[in-house]
Amino acid sequence: MAVDHIRYDILAQAALRGVVRTVLADAAKKGLPGEHHFKITFSTTAPGVRLSDRMRARYPQDMTIVLQHQFWDLVVGETAFEVGLSFGGVTERITVPFDAVTAFLDPAVQFGFQFETIDGTASAEADGGAQPAEKPAPVTARSAAEENKPEELPALPEAETPVPDQGSGGEVVRLDRFRKK
Repeated sequence: MAVDHIRYDILAQAALRGVVRTVLADAAKKGLPGEHHFKITFSTTAPGVRLSDRMRARYPQDMTIVLQHQFWDLVVGETAFEVGLSFGGVTERITVPFDAVTAFLDPAVQFGFQFETIDGTASAEADGGAQPAEKPAPVTARSAAEENKPEELPALPEAETPVPDQGSGGEVVRLDRFRKK
C-alpha cells in the first residue's frame, strides 16, 4: 500500500474544523438564523478544554453542548471557542479547542460530521507545530443554548458514552448520509 506523504486525512479534518469555526464565528456575530442550532460533542480530556470541576466530574470523557436557546457570550478564535451555558440552573463558562471537537451537527438541516482520532505527531507536523489553544478574539452572540444529547443522528456519540478509539489512519467520510434526501 502506498504511503500518504501528503496526509489527506489531516488536511480534510482541518478543513472540516474550519467549517465549525466559520459557522460559530458567524453565529457569534449575527446570532442563529431560522431554526439552525448546533450540537457539538467534544472530548473533556483534550488539552486546552476548560470546564468546572463539577462538569468534568459529570462528563469525564465526552460532553455534548447545544447552542440554541440558552447560551451567551460566544467568543470564537482561531484555535478555540468559549461560551457561557446553563447546566441545571448553574451558569458555566467553557472553553473548547477545535481540536477537541469530536462531532458537529446542525439538526435543523440534518448536516453533521464526526472527526476521527489522528496521530498527534502527524497532526503537529501538518499544522507546522500547533500551539496550545489561544484565548479567542471577542465576538459576542445574541442567542442561547441548552444541554442536550444528540438525537437526530444515531452515529453521533452521546455525552456520557466514551467514543471508542478508532485508531489512526485515513477513512473517507461521506457527508451525503447526513443530508436530507
